[in-house]
Amino acid sequence: MVRRRDEERILEVNATMKGDLVFSDPVNLKINGKFEGTLKAAGNLIIGEKATVFADIEGENIIISGLVKGKIKSISLVTLTSQAIVYADIEAPKISIQEGAVFNGSCRMYTEKITLGELAEYLSVEKEKILEWVNKGKLLAQKEGDTLVFDKKEVEAWVAFNR
Repeated sequence: MVRRRDEERILEVNATMKGDLVFSDPVNLKINGKFEGTLKAAGNLIIGEKATVFADIEGENIIISGLVKGKIKSISLVTLTSQAIVYADIEAPKISIQEGAVFNGSCRMYTEKITLGELAEYLSVEKEKILEWVNKGKLLAQKEGDTLVFDKKEVEAWVAFNR
């Protein structure tokens, strides 16, 4: 169902679904039923109060009011409303958890991510030196596919501390 609310289009799903649901174009998606699999949405993703979702979720703004188990990754904001029951690992730059929400899992907040090459240029050092710091546990890095990425805010704090 597509509804217009204040010139905003919302795709609302009230069904039981299993599989991969991927939207590469921005869409406002609301899940009200049961879903199992992978959810990827450019735009806003809303998990309704009566929804049961067992999925890895990726989106821009993710608002959860129902039951979610899986991994959640947002490029902007994850909001757990007071009705949310979430068993997940969350990765997002901003997280809002309202009083009454249930959250069991881990939480990683990041700012801008930069690659090894970008970090070498930013710090004016060789990539090998950065890899040495990572291998010695002096500097934190994450692996995304075959690429090492760094949280720019963590790097800035590390640089300030090690001056």
